[in-house]
Amino acid sequence: MSHDLPPYDLGMTADDAAARFDALQRKLVPLWTSIKAMSDDAQTIVVVVPSLSVDVALRPSEIQAYEERFLFLLLLLRQPRARLIYVTSQPVHPDVVDYYLGLLPGIIASHARRRLKLVTPMDGSSRPLSLKLLERPHLIAHLRGLIPDLDRCHLVPFNTTLIERDLALALGIPMYGADPRHFVHGTKSGGRKVFADAGVPHPLGIEDLAGEADVVAAIADMRARRPVDLDGLPPAGTPDARAAVAERVRAMRFESPAVAYPAFMAKLTANGGIAEERIVGDDLRSPSTQLRVTPLGTVERLSTHDQLLGGESGQSYLGCRFPADPGYAADIMRLGARVGDVLAADGVLGRFAVDFVVVRRP
Repeated sequence: MSHDLPPYDLGMTADDAAARFDALQRKLVPLWTSIKAMSDDAQTIVVVVPSLSVDVALRPSEIQAYEERFLFLLLLLRQPRARLIYVTSQPVHPDVVDYYLGLLPGIIASHARRRLKLVTPMDGSSRPLSLKLLERPHLIAHLRGLIPDLDRCHLVPFNTTLIERDLALALGIPMYGADPRHFVHGTKSGGRKVFADAGVPHPLGIEDLAGEADVVAAIADMRARRPVDLDGLPPAGTPDARAAVAERVRAMRFESPAVAYPAFMAKLTANGGIAEERIVGDDLRSPSTQLRVTPLGTVERLSTHDQLLGGESGQSYLGCRFPADPGYAADIMRLGARVGDVLAADGVLGRFAVDFVVVRRP
């Protein structure tokens, strides 16, 4: 995911944009309090913009598939006073919409359909959907016109970059998602630091690496701290060990055949990365926990699942099985909640997931 997209020019300084966004976000507290109270007269308007910011070009069909992942939010229309505005780069097929509305318990689908507005810029390019909206003032005005009460509305994005923040500012509504200034927590280096703060077990590793020299030095340091199994390399600390590690790093094989070493190292140099011990075992699994931090600062536990991995080195995501194995589901959720406490204390808002590696040992 690309996190270095610049903010959209809204005609205000960076400090003014940050201050206005903070003011908007404070509106979520009374709104969430009302939603939690399940008041019959409380109207809720949700603007869903499943915008994806990535550093590779996606085909229009791939973009549409990602943007339709949030269609489960149509189930919010089971609440009779809820309204939903769902934005996609290109139109969603009516049969897909009808399928989701047909899942609503105790709600006539046609009634729910009247509370759903579908909006599209008709733009299949691989640029982020949020940017497509910001570039079309008439669509921003149209969206604002669909919102009867800005104080009862919030934005739900797919990811939260400065562009999503600026979309919230342009619409004049708060965003249920992490402020982009917290993006560092979602990086490999930031994640390891959160695990350390939360007391969550994590592999031996070194953060904040920015190039080949850092990677080689980190591996050499890890070998000195713990006997790491690297077949065919000289013993740690010997004169030729570091050169041998550098040669091995340059010969690394990637899970994706489309990735070449120079491009990989350029990305690591630009964005930073980690070197980390790989956990191995005969019975190795990769479960995941899903949680969220509400605007009230509460960490809510949502679900667990087991990721199904494959590929040449067993690291390609193929799907998942819900829920996770009961043998460890409670343990990983407990640890995931610790992560949530650290994020909540720092002001992070919204959904997040924590992936684990579980190995069965005697």
